[in-house]
Amino acid sequence: MTRAVLEYVAGWLVDHPEEVEISEVEGERGLVLEISVNQEDIGKIIGRQGRIIRALRTVARAAAQRDGENVSVEVVD
Repeated sequence: MTRAVLEYVAGWLVDHPEEVEISEVEGERGLVLEISVNQEDIGKIIGRQGRIIRALRTVARAAAQRDGENVSVEVVD
């Protein structure tokens, strides 16, 4: 569920929503969702002073809490 929420929100933030890819990696503290976007959209997904990515992390954590999971979000090239 968390991945679907993140895909939906990230798709609306970028100019190339068809290139938004989210992969799941098991980390030592729980699930890590890695967001990959078009090079032109990296600034849009991070935002000024990291505000957008911080908000995405908050949304992902809130969605994961409903399922009793621990999730973190990272942007990858």
